[in-house]
Amino acid sequence: MTSQVMPTYARLPITFDRGEGAWLWDTEGKRYLDAISGVAVCSLGHAHPAVSRAICEQAGKLLHTSNIYRIELQEELAGELCRLSGLDNAFFCNSGAEANEAAIKIARRYGHHRGIDRPAVIVMEGSFHGRTLATLSATGNPKVQEGFEPLVEGFVRVPYGSVAAVEAVANPNVVAVLVEPVQGEGGVRVPADDFLPGLRRICDQRGWLLMLDEVQTGIGRTGKWFAFQHHGIMPDVMTLAKALGNGVPIGACLARGIAADMLTAGKHASTFGGNPLACSAALAVLRTISENRLVERAGELGERLLIGIRDKLAGNPRVVDIRGKGLMIGIELDTPCIDLVAQALSRGFLINVTADRTIRLLPPFVLNDDEEKLLIEGISALVADYTAHGVGERV
Repeated sequence: MTSQVMPTYARLPITFDRGEGAWLWDTEGKRYLDAISGVAVCSLGHAHPAVSRAICEQAGKLLHTSNIYRIELQEELAGELCRLSGLDNAFFCNSGAEANEAAIKIARRYGHHRGIDRPAVIVMEGSFHGRTLATLSATGNPKVQEGFEPLVEGFVRVPYGSVAAVEAVANPNVVAVLVEPVQGEGGVRVPADDFLPGLRRICDQRGWLLMLDEVQTGIGRTGKWFAFQHHGIMPDVMTLAKALGNGVPIGACLARGIAADMLTAGKHASTFGGNPLACSAALAVLRTISENRLVERAGELGERLLIGIRDKLAGNPRVVDIRGKGLMIGIELDTPCIDLVAQALSRGFLINVTADRTIRLLPPFVLNDDEEKLLIEGISALVADYTAHGVGERV
């Protein structure tokens, strides 16, 4: 059958019919262990009863009113996110790209507030911030930018993980640094522990905003509610999406201090952002994670997965590195390995390959002990077979 959907994705030839916890079933009835969680979205797994119940109850009452009026659920969600993070206020939208757009607008408004006519933001090589024109321009991947020039100006790019490179920037128009605490699309790259504190120090010295893209790392993925909490610092701006709604589209841009005062009435908006349905789902997500200590479990489970996979693949000369933070795990091979996605699918596992040669695992927090062992065994065997049989060969 010919599809009339725009061909913007290289989709795998499979359709899922239902899910439960860490598992998905396709339309033929085959079961798959989901080790990618809809790309870090379904941290509570599929069809979680608390989230499903919140969605159903809210759908029976009120879906949307617009932001012309107060939305109590939105105010409650903003309060909870600010309590968890220590930031001052929140703007709600529908996606990570939109949250990052809001952050970029905050930076530009802040620049004009300081009398800088063409404000610039430092961004990183290998980063990913979204596919709108501004976030695409901020992204450090020429492949996704190709064909969409001219890009939006006002971004200064430096190597990821280098405090010295940021310190060396002498551009007088710089007003902020936008960075992922762990690069997801960039290959699950975890910087040294002194990287974020180093950026905080430079921003404090120069009057720049430190803006953290926690779209993938936020809401417990790294073993803390937010990845910055591993480092004893505070950002001025933080963006969230993905796991916040466990599949219901919602994004958020949080700010504190002077950054929290930049977006005033008429300066930014979203038709659907923070509507009652999305906020009800997000509040259910936060409550469920908190009540079940799933942030702590993400950290503990991630450490066990990392150790288990490292042990199984120890000594494999084709494995360059196995790294991660919480339930963000990357297995880097010495060559592109996109074939592994289809091979994993044939074995009943859902994985992702990013940065051409890094297997990315983002399993749900609700993975049980048996599923944890199954994932370690299955992924380790997949990689071992693939590297033993040669690149690109079907095993």
